[in-house]
Amino acid sequence: MATTAPAADRNADGDEQGRRKKGGFRTMPLILASEVCDRFAMAGFSANLITYLTQQLHLPMVEASNTLTNFGGTSALTPILGAFAADSFAGRFWTIIAGSAIYQVGMIGLVVSALLPTLRPPPCSPPATPCQRASGWQLAVLYLSLLCTSLGSGGIRPSVVAFGADQFEHEQQDGAEAAKAAAERKRRYFNLYFFTMGFAVLLALTVVVYIQENVGWGWGFGIPAIGMLVSIVVFLVGYPIYVLLKPDGSPFTRLAQVVAAAFKKRDVAVPEDPGMLYQDKELDALISTNGRLLHTNQLTFFDRAAIVTPGDIAASGQPNLWRLSTVHRVEELKSIVRLLPIWSAGIMLATAGSHNYTFTIMQARTMDRHMGPHFQFPPATLSIFSTAAMLVTLAFYDRVFVPLARRVTGLPSGITYFQRMGVGLAISILSVASAALVETKRRDAAARHGLLDDPAAVVPLSVFWLVPQFAVHGIGDAFSSVAHMEFLYDQAPESMRSSAVALFWLAGSIGSYMGTVLVTAVQRATRGRGEWLQDNINRGRIDNYYWLVTCIMVLNFGYFLVCFHFYTMKPLEVAGEHDDRDKECELSSLQKNGGGGANGMV
Repeated sequence: MATTAPAADRNADGDEQGRRKKGGFRTMPLILASEVCDRFAMAGFSANLITYLTQQLHLPMVEASNTLTNFGGTSALTPILGAFAADSFAGRFWTIIAGSAIYQVGMIGLVVSALLPTLRPPPCSPPATPCQRASGWQLAVLYLSLLCTSLGSGGIRPSVVAFGADQFEHEQQDGAEAAKAAAERKRRYFNLYFFTMGFAVLLALTVVVYIQENVGWGWGFGIPAIGMLVSIVVFLVGYPIYVLLKPDGSPFTRLAQVVAAAFKKRDVAVPEDPGMLYQDKELDALISTNGRLLHTNQLTFFDRAAIVTPGDIAASGQPNLWRLSTVHRVEELKSIVRLLPIWSAGIMLATAGSHNYTFTIMQARTMDRHMGPHFQFPPATLSIFSTAAMLVTLAFYDRVFVPLARRVTGLPSGITYFQRMGVGLAISILSVASAALVETKRRDAAARHGLLDDPAAVVPLSVFWLVPQFAVHGIGDAFSSVAHMEFLYDQAPESMRSSAVALFWLAGSIGSYMGTVLVTAVQRATRGRGEWLQDNINRGRIDNYYWLVTCIMVLNFGYFLVCFHFYTMKPLEVAGEHDDRDKECELSSLQKNGGGGANGMV
């Protein structure tokens, strides 16, 4: 797994002595406490928005669903901007602070709109008093608030995981044992991070959703807003003891330089001997602390960027980076291009999971939600079964599955992250298929009791029939999403850590937008011919929609297998422990099928 060792000139606090007094596990209570509050706020804010849009703003179901998927897509797209800011000029600490502040503004806007009657339509109880849809300016306040939260999450998501890992960078030392100990500390951090975040989400899905359903939306949005404010304050308190790494310059700029240089030399012949291509260890020192990337024979068009031609190097010996790139920088671009096909296989996971926060909640509202004579289970709280299943699976995977698999495969990680991702994709197919079966059962129950034309009636079927699809989705997520992040983190160039995390969220963004496109296409295709997606879900055929998504997921799984078959791991050159001689570490197909650096849960 790529890491970046901080040199003195990269540390925002200066000298080596200052660094030794900062970072480490003593920063974790502040970072994790801040992130618990932050994730609590985000989950509590977004978990039940479909209910707010349909019942308070009186939006049609499809429009509300598309609004949320677009909001989710934008929230997952903005981390590209956050990664650019963190890696280029702002640094991770200030990017997190700025993102949190913008998110806070958006949450305050939602609180105000929930409290002021003029910012939402009047109450209604059809058919006696027909419901009035929210006006244009009322929706404008909503959309502006959602935009602020999307922009804010863009500053937080790509930076916070890497910022926590930065706190252990000052402990990096030479030697295999020291490196192994540092890797173990980071694994402990990642494990602790995922579990504390899961706890925060569970808390939000129970406490906050209950308040929204039974107390009011003012408090329902207000408590997450307070949680976000607390997260900012707690995070700022730790400033004096944090390790702050200065940004190394935008990796996007380096990628653009390679493309520009290769295009300018598109008519130049690529030499047969890769040794003739341009190398500069000193130039690449800060972006290749783990070793430079070795030349590969794939995507050779970009090798032209490393061909030296007249005018590429100034009299001072410095290259014009828009005309000449090193082999390492060319291979950075190749690494990104090679991982994109497998990365794209994760897009359908977001598309398939988008209905868990829209259609499934609408289904739950029509089912028997009673737990005892006085308590009804909030529909949005069903998501806790997905989160809980994911956490249990993560623990089982790390403590039980990995040791058992290690005995069979001999791999430290039990199985590779490619195999883990494939298992997760297969399980996710079962999740959507189970959703289709349960919806068929719910609709049949509505038909048997004459409720097809009464969408407000309670169908005599327990809401807990929906639990299996959430649980299976959580199990699949524990395999696929964690492996997806691990793959990107490991195979992306080491200088693109924040950008690799942003790629993970970008897959979710595209998946959410694809969910919107799919819902819109299905609605138009079935309109007038037994409309599948309509406000009266008893007359609709959401089960057919789920079967369609299931088929798409099967095709996506086959696509992943083909991409895996043709994938080539990145090759790395590392320096020996006790001398300056370089050793080649080829991450070959053997390691692709047997290890390649994937280890543990992260």
